[in-house]
Amino acid sequence: MRLIFIFVDGIGLGNNFKDNPFVFSKTPGISSLLEGMPLTKEAKGFVGSKASLYGVDATLGVPGLPQSATGQTALFTGTNAPRYLGNHLRGFPNSLLRKLIADYSMFKQLQQEGGRVAFINAYRPPFFDLLRHGLPGNRYSCSTLITFYGGLPFYGLGDLKAGKALYMDITNEILQRLGFEVSLISPEKGAEHLVQISRDFDFCLFEYFLSDLAGHLGDRSEASRVINILDRFIGTLTELIDPGEDMVLVCSDHGNLEDLRIRNHTLNEVPVLLVGNQKARELLNGSLNSLIDVLPLIKKLLKY
Repeated sequence: MRLIFIFVDGIGLGNNFKDNPFVFSKTPGISSLLEGMPLTKEAKGFVGSKASLYGVDATLGVPGLPQSATGQTALFTGTNAPRYLGNHLRGFPNSLLRKLIADYSMFKQLQQEGGRVAFINAYRPPFFDLLRHGLPGNRYSCSTLITFYGGLPFYGLGDLKAGKALYMDITNEILQRLGFEVSLISPEKGAEHLVQISRDFDFCLFEYFLSDLAGHLGDRSEASRVINILDRFIGTLTELIDPGEDMVLVCSDHGNLEDLRIRNHTLNEVPVLLVGNQKARELLNGSLNSLIDVLPLIKKLLKY
């Protein structure tokens, strides 16, 4: 089975209340997968003909608010990074986490099991200067590091223009604002590109992190804008896949965007939304409890 992993930074399963943008924003794509329900904690445990929704713990038994560096390391390596450090770490992985990622990169593990894998986010030209020097310093995302230590190629704007990669905002609006000559695309067109790209691989990862930035901003209109793009992207993607051959997995690293009353992360469980083959989804019941269970889940699905 092929698997497309959509990593969405900073979304948890919040309450069904007025300060949750997954409630006050229109989400026809996601709601159709959940048979009319919004993406909230009330929908946890849903299993339908198209999708299943789980909620998993992001604290991993360590006191404090979950953070990006440790949460993503846990998600992308299958190891308890907060416990390894003794605390949650925000921002980018430090040298200790980088060593953990070098040893247990998700891409490295999947390739060892025979998988054809790819990180399909496109990078701007300045990144490749750093890449030639081995990515010095500690200012790189976990997704970048698992790609680097997995020995995979990085995609640039030429790949994006050729339809072989996506930019992190899906639509290329940010690239245009920065002065790059690229075409704007709709979330629906981005989903079409991703489905085509995925045909050459067993496993593709795409990262979207504007959701976490919107959560920290706390602005209702920006939150709705981001969710609208995501909903159109995920809704189209899940309509285009072959449910007999493909699975879409949507997951996050910590809560944030689901509660605009605060501009920090939350203790809420994060969603694991699975879309595709119902029999494969049913086999996974009870095997998802925390972030470190997601990579074993991916391995099971790829073998299905």
